[in-house]
Amino acid sequence: MSGHQLTTLVKQPESKFKNMAIKSSIHIKPCRVTSSGAHNRRTAEYMRNIGKSQIYIVPELTAGNEQWINPCFGNPDLQAHYDYIKRMVKEKTGRAMQEKERERKGKNGKIVKVAGCSPIREGVLLIRPDTTLADVKKFGEECQRRWGITPLQIFLHKDEGHWLNGQPEAGDRESFQVGEKWFKPNYHAHIVFDWMNHDTGKSRKLNEEDMTEMQSLASDILLMERGQSKSVTGKEHLERNDFIIEKQKEEMKRLDATRQYREHQLEMANQKMQEAENITLSLIKEVHQKEQQSENLDRAISEKRSKLNREKGSELLGAAVNWATGKSKAMKNEIEDLRREIVTHEETIERLQCKIQTMQNDHHRERMELEAKHLSELNRREAAHTEETTRLKNRILWQNHIIGCLSFLLLKTSDIFRKAVHGIIRLARDYYKPRFDTEQVSDIKSALNLFGDDKQSHRAAGDFLYITATQKGKLDNREQIKARREVDNVVEGQYDQQQKRGFSMRR
Repeated sequence: MSGHQLTTLVKQPESKFKNMAIKSSIHIKPCRVTSSGAHNRRTAEYMRNIGKSQIYIVPELTAGNEQWINPCFGNPDLQAHYDYIKRMVKEKTGRAMQEKERERKGKNGKIVKVAGCSPIREGVLLIRPDTTLADVKKFGEECQRRWGITPLQIFLHKDEGHWLNGQPEAGDRESFQVGEKWFKPNYHAHIVFDWMNHDTGKSRKLNEEDMTEMQSLASDILLMERGQSKSVTGKEHLERNDFIIEKQKEEMKRLDATRQYREHQLEMANQKMQEAENITLSLIKEVHQKEQQSENLDRAISEKRSKLNREKGSELLGAAVNWATGKSKAMKNEIEDLRREIVTHEETIERLQCKIQTMQNDHHRERMELEAKHLSELNRREAAHTEETTRLKNRILWQNHIIGCLSFLLLKTSDIFRKAVHGIIRLARDYYKPRFDTEQVSDIKSALNLFGDDKQSHRAAGDFLYITATQKGKLDNREQIKARREVDNVVEGQYDQQQKRGFSMRR
């Protein structure tokens, strides 16, 4: 898209960056190495998958995004680095890295849950519209100096936000127009950290005070007002889609407040109309009284004319008639003034009624549009979630089917594979036997060599043996944990080391 086209699509107010009061904030969470890169890099497949609605991304603004990859990182693939960390932990500690949540018995005898290791974590950092990549790099370098967490990747996103329902509020200097709609940006950066101590093979430990200091550091380096901590606000960090929904709820609250104000205006207009109607009724009553007085006066004139004509002659009659006639004209002029005032009030009432009807129609239309949009968004998210869940379930079913077929084939055709699987099942079910014996280790190693002679092939074969044993032996949770641990020990050579040290494999 050309620069001229972008200018017509995106209309940002001038010099708005100077007066924006964005508060600093950073949220750290475990990084999903399989999906983080697609979102951060705005890959073509990712942009297709989020759909035509583009609920939170403006593609015309994506050109303003920036990224940085640590030159010491080597391979930019996060999955490759994650696998490297697993090997490093195994070499440094002698134990496989605990990736999943597990349960253990505490000193008090109660079962406690222990979180799995998160060697790669991702921080979402709020930034200003004019924040540069160099600013965020400086923040990442200072984090590495203070806490030993190494920034691997940095991505600046200036194309995300949420759409407003109508015009922005009077004090909103952040929102701008994209075509015919108004867009409120959410400027932020993603920092992917290596959270491990590579000298010890252990994860870095940062407490609440460290996280508070990190937020203050972001405020100082990025020249932003410091945001309040979660301990003060009591608010939890919202994920991207939940944040969008929350903003839509806020917009609904704003519209509801507008509705209440308009209802107040409507009530006041109704009061004014009622007052005008009361005044009109009073004026009509007064006109009737004046007309009655005029009629009475005309009768009095007629009676006086007859009486004077009879009693005192034409001179007195003329004088009386002139007086009565003047009084009658004045009364009729007053009546005409009252009638003109009534017409004015009736016109005012008609204008108020039109205004009230217009306000009611606008309010009803806005409310229906908002409800329809909100319902559409909820339906879209529910459909997307259902589709993704179905896709994952089908994928898992297909994988299980493939594994089951391969397992069945190998169990039928390979004595070596079958002996290894049966050995794993027997050990898992034996409550008093903690490790494989020499014969079982030999059977498992023979099965591993069927798949290759390198470490990577042995790890894949070990996973396949464990899954096959779990399915065929219908192992429970305790048995699965035991089988998993001992198969990994065979694959990683722990049994070889024990034999060299003279430890017995039978206990």
